[in-house]
Amino acid sequence: MSEPSPRPAGIELLDVHRLRLVETAPPRLSPEDRLAVNRVWDEAVQANPSLFDGPVVACAGLDWDGPHRLVLAWARTTYRFHGLRRLPGASSRLSSLLFVGVVQPTDDERLLVGRMAQWTASAGRWQLPGGSVEPPDDHEPLDVAALRRHAARELVEETGIDVPLEDLTLWLVIRGEDGDVGALVSAETALGSDPELDQMAFVRSPADLVALDGPQADYLAPIVRRYAGAAPRRDAPPVSRSWP
Repeated sequence: MSEPSPRPAGIELLDVHRLRLVETAPPRLSPEDRLAVNRVWDEAVQANPSLFDGPVVACAGLDWDGPHRLVLAWARTTYRFHGLRRLPGASSRLSSLLFVGVVQPTDDERLLVGRMAQWTASAGRWQLPGGSVEPPDDHEPLDVAALRRHAARELVEETGIDVPLEDLTLWLVIRGEDGDVGALVSAETALGSDPELDQMAFVRSPADLVALDGPQADYLAPIVRRYAGAAPRRDAPPVSRSWP
């Protein structure tokens, strides 16, 4: 599949009104690449024993199918093959993950962001609620409805916020600097509490992000800028909270 456009440096925000997902076979790894991937994974597990080599969806390609209509090719893989991107000269290139993120606004038009707990794979990183997409069971489709279900489940697990599926709609598709592709769904206002996020904050502008202590997901600043440009301005100080 061809790229939707010449890929610029940095983050791409793709205005997509219709997203179609097509499964494809993962590439075969050479014996050398497989050994290297296993080595990188073993090193990562030694550094963080909580890592689990579970099933995950990899993005195999993007292609436009008309104005605002995007086709995403995907393949079944596991987390360890994410390490391919750290191997210069690797003959296999299926290293980009597919994830979902929830654009969760508040009544005063700020966005909910969270910091990942220390036991997670992205410890200390600020990002939108969400996570990597898992492959569906056999004979079940991976489509936008499945992405919405996955996003709703992640939102509950990470924040305690339970949003009806009908309140989640596709907002943007993003491609990060490292090639990962995310489907962002927008949600209605809600409040909740707890798990994978050890701290939460509400931000309205990129200036609010400066006050957040720690690294941030590469897509976070562009998404906040995009949201800030579309949301009405209201006077309210940024608020953050730590979970007990």
